[in-house]
Amino acid sequence: MHPLISASDLAHAIQQDNILVLDASMALPGQSFDPQQRFANAHIAGAVRFDIDTFSDPDSPLPHTIPGQARFARLAGELGMANDRRIVFYDQDGMACAARGWWLAGLFGHDQVQVLEGGLPAWKRAGLPLESGPGVPTPAAFVCRPRYSRLRGQGDVLAMVQGHMSGLILDARSRARFEGSAAEPRPGIRSGHMPGARSLPYTELLDDSGRFLPADTLKEKFSALGVSGTTAVTCSCGSGMTACMLALGLASVGMGAGAAAVYDGSWAEWASTPGSPIVTGA
Repeated sequence: MHPLISASDLAHAIQQDNILVLDASMALPGQSFDPQQRFANAHIAGAVRFDIDTFSDPDSPLPHTIPGQARFARLAGELGMANDRRIVFYDQDGMACAARGWWLAGLFGHDQVQVLEGGLPAWKRAGLPLESGPGVPTPAAFVCRPRYSRLRGQGDVLAMVQGHMSGLILDARSRARFEGSAAEPRPGIRSGHMPGARSLPYTELLDDSGRFLPADTLKEKFSALGVSGTTAVTCSCGSGMTACMLALGLASVGMGAGAAAVYDGSWAEWASTPGSPIVTGA
């Protein structure tokens, strides 16, 4: 199943298939809004809320790190995420948060999962129906089948940096944060990047409408950074959110060795850990 679906195709599929539409929106650093209130004001008909912070480890000091299997299975079941049900994530502003939902679902073993390309703005531009209210889920059973090869921890990334583990690290943050010329949005964390990492701001994968660039253009961008059909890619960002956009982009054009992995702690963990090597510059 292709990881992306257009607004028109989703509107048609909703009429034909047993699809669960999930709104995974949240406020990213620099944004200030209540995603639950915006969902209640207007959302795709039949959609329910997928709260990324709820689908996170409540004991972790890092922002929205992955939950344990039991927590994910319980929460997924409460939303109706049955293993045999097709799931489509969307974002109220674009795709960044939906990409995190897509990656989480895949990490815990769900295959029939997609992202609405262009997010809710694309749905609205197509003149498709919206509704208001809280959204009412229909609970179902979900069984986790984790694929931890899609996950990287700090030890894995350190091994790559030190040359003990092969792989390419792509960083989805802005180029200024990567180079160390702009401050990080989280206090007390210096900017810069991991030695050997390569900069690919996720916004450079998108056109003016918030959709991915044409597949050939994406392939050129990834190839220019050393990605091929056999490259093991680890995606990083500030806190593991927009890294999922790189993973989604790679999946959409079939690049990387299988599914790209995501460094869940990302820069929030790396830069706050004493002794982690940090470099600056292009």
